[in-house]
Amino acid sequence: METVQKWFEHLAGISPGERERIALVVRVFSEAPFDAASLQTPACWRRKFNSICPPGRNIA
Repeated sequence: METVQKWFEHLAGISPGERERIALVVRVFSEAPFDAASLQTPACWRRKFNSICPPGRNIA
């Protein structure tokens, strides 16, 4: 079946580079969508305390 597909693409004028780009697009957009549920929690609650004010840093 792949041979028939290659013949068709050759007759239709689809280059190997274009086939690779199409395969990349399919691979990128077929991934699971981004899960935004973790962003429902405010950022200040998700951060660790030391990421805002590292120990040994004098703020005042």
